[in-house]
Amino acid sequence: MQLEFHQVDAFATQPFTGNPAMVYRLDSWLDDALMQQIAAEHNLAETAFLIREGASWHIRWFTPAAEVPLCGHATLASAHVLFEVYDEPGEVIDFTCLSGALRVSRAGSQLVLDFPVRQAQPCDLQAEVELTLGLPVESVLALYEGQRIQELLAILPNEAAVRAYQPDLAAVAKLPGLGLLISAPGDQHDFVSRYFAPSIGINEDPVTGSSHCMLTPYWAQRLDKSRLSAFQCSARGGELHCELIGERVKIAGQALLIASGRLFLP
Repeated sequence: MQLEFHQVDAFATQPFTGNPAMVYRLDSWLDDALMQQIAAEHNLAETAFLIREGASWHIRWFTPAAEVPLCGHATLASAHVLFEVYDEPGEVIDFTCLSGALRVSRAGSQLVLDFPVRQAQPCDLQAEVELTLGLPVESVLALYEGQRIQELLAILPNEAAVRAYQPDLAAVAKLPGLGLLISAPGDQHDFVSRYFAPSIGINEDPVTGSSHCMLTPYWAQRLDKSRLSAFQCSARGGELHCELIGERVKIAGQALLIASGRLFLP
């Protein structure tokens, strides 16, 4: 069996920046264990698998170690592949996933994600997070799934602190949830961030679209504005344009096809 794949740099305006994702358009689902093995083989932050279901596309995302409920950059990459490689008609692609309905639309050279708000809540883990980070934080919030923490968000005082942070990945992996997000007011953008998820195989994610579903409502309330410019200041870096509209977040960015090939399976 041969499977066609496409590698895309998402939230990027030039090659080797932004966040790379692998995309597979399938006729039917593979076994879950096999999709996980394929994602581990590619060893990118996310590998996306999608199949057509009626008028929409069902999408699933795997890190090298686990399936995740939501991923922005690999959704952007998947829409880019459907539009540019497979000539998907129209200007809008609808996706379904574990987190509900998603939409990606074309707006000139950009693609715009339409994702649900992920509202973070204050939590009592500030002392634990400060110990893990090795520096003081302004506040710590958590994204909950039921009673369980899914993500942690630590607010730092400024962009310099975000850029200078050197993570103790073993300590970060022991925190509750899938990953740790750090953020602060930006010098040239409304806010900046970085994201670490070593417990699911991502030491540092270059650009994390889904985290901006948490960041946008937080900074929109704090800065009293609905349209925000954001920069994820990883080594590769990526710029995002965010807008809060009710219970939805729109996240715009560009994408570039970097490579295509075939995976050979027995």
